[in-house]
Amino acid sequence: MEKGRGVVVVAALQFACSDDVSSNVDTAERLVRAAHGKGANIVLIQELFEGYYFCQAQREDFFQRAKPYNGHPTIQRMQKLARELRVVIPVSFFEEANNAHYNSVAMIDADGTDLGLYRKSHIPDGPGYQEKFYFNPGDTGFKVFETKFAKIGLAICWDQWFPEAARAMVLQGAEILFYPTAIGSEPQDQGLDSRDHWKRVMQGHAGANLVPLVASNRIGKERIKTEHGDSEITFYGNSFIAGPSGEIVAIANDKDEDVLVAEFDLDKIKSKRHSWGVFRDRRPDLYKALLTLDGSNKDL
Repeated sequence: MEKGRGVVVVAALQFACSDDVSSNVDTAERLVRAAHGKGANIVLIQELFEGYYFCQAQREDFFQRAKPYNGHPTIQRMQKLARELRVVIPVSFFEEANNAHYNSVAMIDADGTDLGLYRKSHIPDGPGYQEKFYFNPGDTGFKVFETKFAKIGLAICWDQWFPEAARAMVLQGAEILFYPTAIGSEPQDQGLDSRDHWKRVMQGHAGANLVPLVASNRIGKERIKTEHGDSEITFYGNSFIAGPSGEIVAIANDKDEDVLVAEFDLDKIKSKRHSWGVFRDRRPDLYKALLTLDGSNKDL
């Protein structure tokens, strides 16, 4: 059945990564094809899917995993796939830019066109998630990409904990929010499980902004060897798709490979968003404290 104007099908992929680039990209392509077979127009692959989540440990040799944006082989392969299937694919990768390094996503439109780059803005630094060793803070700002099927706001993993990022993207016209992710157990505290907190925060972004939201996380146990001992994370999956009131409409478990899909009528959601009044009643003149680190409400 032909979809009406504004109707889009989104997909979230979830899979375990090996530490072999070719194998992981093959898996990503297989699941993108599966999502397309389920009618998906926009398919989200998880964060840094080319290999293990190497940021568990600080190793000098891991910088060799980075590649320049221009001519990146995985991006080029996904461009070809997007063009063949007529689907939109955000592609996460470890970017080398001269002496800078970024956790980045290239947005590939349904005709294979590269619409541009987003570089992760918020960079975490904690046990098992030592990204500040590898990544410069992103300098692109929060961006919205106008794809064939929707205006997309896209941010990466730790960005998803910040309501300011979600609001900034929707203020720029984002109709759907996408978050490629790598999150799981905490090496320093095996009793800490953030999965429910993680979901609720993003459900809040969807509900507060009245937009659908797609989060794609990895699964599996990954061990990184270092000279000071090994680090291990068990990624908890739970990839999900939320509707515009924050309701979860599709969710994966914590162990199995999965392809989630959900259909949304963006025109109906737009009407609801406008009539709900949360954007009409915003008071940017009162939000100066958000532009400071210490919360002071001083003139800027």
